[in-house]
Amino acid sequence: MKKFVIYKNPYKDKNGTITERVRTYLKEKGAEVSLFSDYRGEPGEDVMTIVLGGDGTMLQAIREPEFMNGPVIGINLGTLGFLTEIETGSIESALDRLLADDFTIENRLLLEGSSSGAGSVNALNDVVLSRSGSLRIFSFDIFVNGQPLGTYLADGMIVSTPTGSTGYNLSAGGPIANPASELIILTPICPHSLYSRSIILSSNDEVRIDIPASKEGDIQEMELSFDGAGKRIVKTGESITVKRSEAKIKFAKLGRDSFLQVLNKKMSEK
Repeated sequence: MKKFVIYKNPYKDKNGTITERVRTYLKEKGAEVSLFSDYRGEPGEDVMTIVLGGDGTMLQAIREPEFMNGPVIGINLGTLGFLTEIETGSIESALDRLLADDFTIENRLLLEGSSSGAGSVNALNDVVLSRSGSLRIFSFDIFVNGQPLGTYLADGMIVSTPTGSTGYNLSAGGPIANPASELIILTPICPHSLYSRSIILSSNDEVRIDIPASKEGDIQEMELSFDGAGKRIVKTGESITVKRSEAKIKFAKLGRDSFLQVLNKKMSEK
């Protein structure tokens, strides 16, 4: 790679030390480097995005349409850093490998979620339906490919990608999946049942969640979010549809450890 864009979290790199360290090193090696705020590239341009921050910053960066075509890689300034591969102690050696094209590309599944009367939004981690303000248990009906799956009584539902399986899905008791796999995970949030469990679907399945009136006939009001952002209020009578997106995110991978080795390391060190 010869062109790079640096996308930084100003709260994680407050004085810009890491940003300048990366920018200076790449420029000294003859690369073309821009900060995201100054980037004026062309669609489809052969450019790599280097994200400085944690997993949240990675999720924020990939929502920028400029970065949908080129590879992205993260420098971990957060905590666990499942999405950010490079640690601060190995920045220069990692940059040397990127400059030499010594990396692989891993395509990650994206979800496309939409609600009645609103446009669709892509999500790398998850599309989440959760309660909004009220402490009451909600009911909602789930359909897969138009066929009824069941009615859930819960605080909400997480529709997760394999990448997002180590995020909210994991905290809610859902299974961990290899991020390179092709599947969709449904995990209820605090289900009011002894037997509600996560369900793993094909990545080609389409999930629809209908919000009926409560058993008392009252209007239910819930919150819909995409990777924790783009929040919308949805109510009784509305539907949420989630399916795989036609777009994918290209993750640049330097590590040679398997996903299970990385998982063991990340979960053991924190």
